[in-house]
Amino acid sequence: MRAIRVAVLAALCLCGPAMAQDDPEYPDVRYPRLPGTGTTVQAFVPEGWKIESRDTGDLSKDGRDDVVLVLRMQDPANVIENEGLGVSEFDTNPRLLAVLFAEAAGGYRLAAQDHALIPRPDNPVMDDYLDGDDAVTVRRGAFTVRLHSWASAGSWYTSNTTFTFRHQDGCFRLIGHDSSWMHRGSGETGSTSLNFAAGKGVFEEGTIESDAPTRSKAQPIPRGELPCLEDIGNGFEFDPGVKSPFAG
Repeated sequence: MRAIRVAVLAALCLCGPAMAQDDPEYPDVRYPRLPGTGTTVQAFVPEGWKIESRDTGDLSKDGRDDVVLVLRMQDPANVIENEGLGVSEFDTNPRLLAVLFAEAAGGYRLAAQDHALIPRPDNPVMDDYLDGDDAVTVRRGAFTVRLHSWASAGSWYTSNTTFTFRHQDGCFRLIGHDSSWMHRGSGETGSTSLNFAAGKGVFEEGTIESDAPTRSKAQPIPRGELPCLEDIGNGFEFDPGVKSPFAG
């Protein structure tokens, strides 16, 4: 998936005079440190930020509903006027991912916060990187974050990547990594599903003309130490370290 993201960016740089415009100056931002505890979910929302989305479920295995939040900065200075391709007003306000554990006595405890996995918007021809209102969900004791890459100019590729995290050994560890891509011109498609907890990967390639893949293979994958959320960094740049058997 990192290769696809690099290909998209390379295409955006090589698509000719229409894309030849000066890089805009995006204001620097400071990411707040959220409080360690709070009596309500709103207590974890810093001034100048808002809750963009939230989901609940038991992540700490104690029978209580924990909370996963996506917070977004609301600074008007981060909304940039764009005279080139893409949207005319480009919102570069960043996001912050937070996980709150519900406490037995009431209130919440901060279990994790991260601002790197969901990249800050950085190109006005790209769709929102966070893939819809249900892009961050809690299910079966884990939470998922789904990222989306689609350009209105400069690339034929579109892709989706989903990260699945489960709390174990003191942090939220990556137990699953699923990615899919499509070339909008040729109709070629591909997908990779990596279950690190089970040590299994499934790889497929096909076309949009058929629901069934033209080739598919399941195989074991290494079961090393699982990275924590804070080790992932930019979700588009993360390399899960597993090569597709169909790769040249």
